[in-house]
Amino acid sequence: MHDIAFIRANPEAFDAALARRGAEPAAGRIIELDAKRREASTKVQQAQSRRNEASKAIGQAMGQGDKDKAEALKAEVAEIKASMPEWEEAERAAGAELEDLLARLPNMPAADVPDGADEADNVEIHQWGKKRNFNFEPKEHADLGPALGMDFETGAKLSGARFTFLRGNMARLHRALAQFMLDKQTMENGYTECNPPVLVNDDAMYGTDKLPKFAEDSFRTTDGRWLIPTSEVSLTASVADTILGDLADPIRMTAHTLCFRSEAGAAGRDTRGFIRQHQFEKVELVTICRPEDSEAEHERMTKCAESILEALDLPYRRVLLCTGDMGFGARKTYDLEVWLPGQGAWREISSCSNTGDFQARRMNARYRPEGEKKTAFVHTLNGSGLAVGRTLVAVLENYQQQDGSVTIPPVLQNYMIGIERLEPQA
Repeated sequence: MHDIAFIRANPEAFDAALARRGAEPAAGRIIELDAKRREASTKVQQAQSRRNEASKAIGQAMGQGDKDKAEALKAEVAEIKASMPEWEEAERAAGAELEDLLARLPNMPAADVPDGADEADNVEIHQWGKKRNFNFEPKEHADLGPALGMDFETGAKLSGARFTFLRGNMARLHRALAQFMLDKQTMENGYTECNPPVLVNDDAMYGTDKLPKFAEDSFRTTDGRWLIPTSEVSLTASVADTILGDLADPIRMTAHTLCFRSEAGAAGRDTRGFIRQHQFEKVELVTICRPEDSEAEHERMTKCAESILEALDLPYRRVLLCTGDMGFGARKTYDLEVWLPGQGAWREISSCSNTGDFQARRMNARYRPEGEKKTAFVHTLNGSGLAVGRTLVAVLENYQQQDGSVTIPPVLQNYMIGIERLEPQA
């Protein structure tokens, strides 16, 4: 959500920011609706005030025996009551249209976000690690995985496309990755482990900018709840309608959950393999902090995600997303892309975003700066630390051997009860 006061004071700057995101100018309509809403609100308040004054005066007139004055006042009160619904409806209608318009406009990009149309205009910040040299042609995980327990056929039989059934040590390796990520983020990187619901209400989805624009990208239950597309929703919405303390120490939360996405906007992409599933698991990172701390927290969060890839010795690169490729609610986003030798390509494995106060305004999440009576909106950040399934894919492709086996990264072997290799099954 956007700051109306900022838009009123800076309409040209606001429209220029929207233009960078590929959106049409909206400041004029926003200011017009805001003026209508405020005018109607003023009329309602004035009418209520006059009605109360007249009602009180009726009693005084009756007490003084002035029936004519009392009757005139009664007529005025009746007229006010008759006119108020019109102004109340005008206030409601303008407010609803204004809120709907604001809810559908993307966040304004930070000044250092590069302009661009799509991923081709993203900017690489740095690379880490060395790509492995294979003395054989490395396979993609979709070809390598079935013999190791990545059962695409059973997943499709049970649930349809974009579902996978993991078996045996493949399932154990998937679980080991999630446990390793959680341990590292909590024991080394200072995040508090949480176990939030994966079913949430409309308010949680709206507050984290998933509604109304992206309803088709999520699954909804018959009783009106939503299956979370990421635990960013549950974790961030936990501070909705809350006034926090001074936030000298940022709130840092992490969770390993199931996530669900309809992939409505990705039809035809990654239909083969384990990259883009309707049901998947992710270790999410969320930070709630003061505005002056959010830029540093964004860098910190991205490094925490990078630390998982470095511990697994998986080559990756950090990319700063351009305005055309950035998510709806983000003001600045870093993607981490891991190298997949089977595909011969960099693929996204984490996205770390600073949303500023965009989500906080939608969910009314505030804090009280030390020594001040007035509250302010918090800043919220979210990132993957990491996507578990995509990390499994990266391990399979980077640690594969010529005989079709996959060695287990050293940092995971304690989680694998001594298993050092996934072996193909006949």
